[in-house]
Amino acid sequence: MKVFFASLLLLPFFLQAQFSSADKARWQQHAKNTTIIRDNWGVPHIYGKTDADAVFGLIYAQCEDDFARVEMNYINILGRSSEVKGAQNIYEDLYTRMVIDSAAAVKDYQQAPQWLKKLLQAWSDGIHYYLSKNPNVKPLRLQTFKPWYPLMWTDGSISAISTGFLASRDVKNFYEQKDAVAQVESRHFNEAQTGSNGFAIAPAKSATGNAMLYINPHTSFYFRPEVHMVSEEGLNAYGAVTWGQFFIYQGFNEYCGWMHTSSNADVSDVYKETIQQVNGKYVYRYDGKDLPVQTKQESITYVKDGQYAQQSFTVYSTGHGPVMGKQGQHWLSVKSFNRSIDGLMQSWLRTKAKGLADMRKVMEYRANTSNNTVYADAQGNIGYWHGNFMPIRDTAYDWGKAVDGTTSKTEWKGLHPATATIQVINPSNGWLQNCNSTPFTVAGSNSPKRNAYPPYMAPDGENFRGLNAVRVLSKQDKFSLEQMIAAGYDTYLTAFEILVPALVKAYDGADDATKQVLAEPMKVMRAWDYRSNENSVATTLAVEWAQFQLSRAIQQVYIEQGDDDQVARTKKFAATVAPQELLKTFQNTINHLVKQHGTWNMPLGEINRFQRLNGAIDLQYDDKAASLPVGFVSSTWGSLPSFNSRYANNTKKRYGFNGNSFIAAVEFGKKLRAKSVLAGGNSSDPASPYFTNQAAMYTKGQFKDVLFYKADVLKNAVKTYHP
Repeated sequence: MKVFFASLLLLPFFLQAQFSSADKARWQQHAKNTTIIRDNWGVPHIYGKTDADAVFGLIYAQCEDDFARVEMNYINILGRSSEVKGAQNIYEDLYTRMVIDSAAAVKDYQQAPQWLKKLLQAWSDGIHYYLSKNPNVKPLRLQTFKPWYPLMWTDGSISAISTGFLASRDVKNFYEQKDAVAQVESRHFNEAQTGSNGFAIAPAKSATGNAMLYINPHTSFYFRPEVHMVSEEGLNAYGAVTWGQFFIYQGFNEYCGWMHTSSNADVSDVYKETIQQVNGKYVYRYDGKDLPVQTKQESITYVKDGQYAQQSFTVYSTGHGPVMGKQGQHWLSVKSFNRSIDGLMQSWLRTKAKGLADMRKVMEYRANTSNNTVYADAQGNIGYWHGNFMPIRDTAYDWGKAVDGTTSKTEWKGLHPATATIQVINPSNGWLQNCNSTPFTVAGSNSPKRNAYPPYMAPDGENFRGLNAVRVLSKQDKFSLEQMIAAGYDTYLTAFEILVPALVKAYDGADDATKQVLAEPMKVMRAWDYRSNENSVATTLAVEWAQFQLSRAIQQVYIEQGDDDQVARTKKFAATVAPQELLKTFQNTINHLVKQHGTWNMPLGEINRFQRLNGAIDLQYDDKAASLPVGFVSSTWGSLPSFNSRYANNTKKRYGFNGNSFIAAVEFGKKLRAKSVLAGGNSSDPASPYFTNQAAMYTKGQFKDVLFYKADVLKNAVKTYHP
């Protein structure tokens, strides 16, 4: 491998964009046709004459609330983060560009149906119009926002790039000719404490006889705002949109609602390629023939000391896809499907679905690679689809590992029909749940059977959230909307049903000296009911112990085909770990708390805090600044509400950075009824009244009424304006 370095480039930080009079006239017409109403929570309700007008108004409102995140999401997906963050991100950008091709996105735009082109152009127009009206807002790098940019990111989750078990570190090792070997390990370990929960309640389990949906994505804080889009072309959708996108990602309309949980269904595969050099050129073996390895030049621009440089790479690929790593003498190539025009159309058309038949038609696009879908509608249907894009493969191979690239037997053989993927519609138990867990417990005893499907369709295992969700939904006879919200905020920590008894057993078998040292904290642990709350010292002890002292394996939620799931691994750990190891790690926890706070006797709310200091993308924390106590913790341990918190530099308390974000509970009937809450607030401006106006409600699980109908919006309007 040879890496080429370009000379230092002296580039202006900003380039002056030029727009024609026709462009500006189009902006003005969109603005004239669009009205934005900000309600008393700062939620933008966008009313457009056409769908394109609504898209124009939506992206304009997003730019008002957080232009920095809008731009940064596109900088990342374009593989240009090094232009902002420097050389440390070069291989992140190379990794992204290897599997998301901008040239293909441009071609898709040129060939797009006219209705989609209108939406894409309106998206571009809305951002440019915002920048023209706000010259004080200076983009970091993107002076123009091309209408094909949304085709780089088509399913709603910007962190959902799928490359099997390979990561940017493997790309770096390969192209720097390092000897490090790509390891087959969970491709999702870093997401172990993230994910989402979705519940659907059928009329038979509803107090009002109406179907209900609980929308509970777990994301980085301030990752999605709450919005409402309406047009005279039949659009009326409410929910959360990832910054920079023009469709409601997780939400509802008057007819139905959709909730996405991250899927571990196998949508990309790694191939072991047999490589040799012939006449100075690389070839790979395939069905007994030597085929040429393809090459492509890729240049990454990065910032250094206020100037720009380029690092160039010769990137290799086979018929399977780009070469992204190495195992032994084998190069590893990746076959994937990380963007498509069908994916973007599917994402948009979902928001205009009018019931189950429409949702099934949307699923026929088979282009959603990263999501499961939990569904409910006004006709009383509930449903669940595990994944959507699903290649047909030979089950003789283990697709969770690198497969033989020398034979056509490992090629994808088309896609499974949407009707053949794992799904449940209207189960007799009257509820559905998914918590990034196996689909084989999605409806209790009415769930699909594992042996009816190929293993690659659902390598997902069970996790402690899934166990808790089944427990909560099974025990309730009839749910009101408020009871469903309470269920979604259930803080029972299922994992500690396994871990704490193992600790108690180890303590009971310890010597007298150890018992004396740990007597008081162990008394607290024995009395604990496994529920977290602000006043719980036991929760502090348990989470500090499990999260920072015990095996990382028990935190790993996503698994590959054939692996033990989180529940099985935790049981195995508790059964096999040496008693003295449990006591040692628990003593380490006590020591840490005493060092940090002067005592181990710390109620959870004293150290587990919500704080929003400013609008920076990279969150900052300060023990001396105001913050709020939070009584729920990471969903890793079974809590249905999720609050992942961490120590920062120079802080003694843990501060939230990820977990519950936009949450909504929706009841479908003759008239829709919904409640929601957002982490912090809709605006990233600390001077805005909508910066932290929902923070206290968020920490308590107190939801506001959703203003869906225009009469209610007008009654609560604070500001009405054209963009």
